[in-house]
Amino acid sequence: MSLIDLSDKAALVTGGSRGIGAATAKMLARAGARVAITYRTRNTDADAVVAAMSASRPNASTESPIAIQGDVSKLEDCERAVAETVKAFGKLDIFVANAGIWISEEVTVKEMSDDQWQTTLSVNLNSIFFGSRAALKVMENGGRIVIVSSTAAQRGEAYHADYAATKGAVNSFVKSLAGEAAPSVNVNAVAPGWVDTEMCEVPFGRDAGSGRREIEAGIPLGRVASEEDIAGPIVFLCSELARHITWEILNVNGGSNGGSVLCG
Repeated sequence: MSLIDLSDKAALVTGGSRGIGAATAKMLARAGARVAITYRTRNTDADAVVAAMSASRPNASTESPIAIQGDVSKLEDCERAVAETVKAFGKLDIFVANAGIWISEEVTVKEMSDDQWQTTLSVNLNSIFFGSRAALKVMENGGRIVIVSSTAAQRGEAYHADYAATKGAVNSFVKSLAGEAAPSVNVNAVAPGWVDTEMCEVPFGRDAGSGRREIEAGIPLGRVASEEDIAGPIVFLCSELARHITWEILNVNGGSNGGSVLCG
């Protein structure tokens, strides 16, 4: 038997069509969980993730994974995603709030538009509040909520104040919610540093790749994290191995505490 066995669990991962969300969904499925993902526009990518999860399930007789289209920054879409997950799997044990945005263009607070500020807050915070609230209403004892934060939450992010502010709020939300949800549901966050995802292509690729080399030089472990490097700790926090962990912000950044931009 696998050390992490989630074969009796039902999970929902927001923003699951790519990046950390896709890697997490696939890893949850490999551990035996029945998994639903949300996506906003990338239906082809979402279908590919569902196919990969289906192919890797250890017990093919259980319900097939599903993809749910919607904008999880909107209340009705969050509640519908939770409802469709429960309808498909009969319950919800694990909620991974991964959906989020990071706008790659550097801009000062003085120059930042109202639209950018409001959009970042809506996607990075509303989706977590709406989704966590809806999940808690249907979760039973032993539930797990894991929210994807960022190490930017702890040290700020010059020229990306909107992103850093939302991730700082995420950390406070996790600690507040963990106190309310205990002892029935464990609530934690995983805070990535640099991750090799599409979101980071711009800073990685600047100056013919020197951006990435400069970033890696500042990471004690010497490399940028893969999507799976972040998914692993998320799945761990969803498992019984982490049954005595709640209220935690788990940094997964290769030991780095410097740099200027962090992407999840």
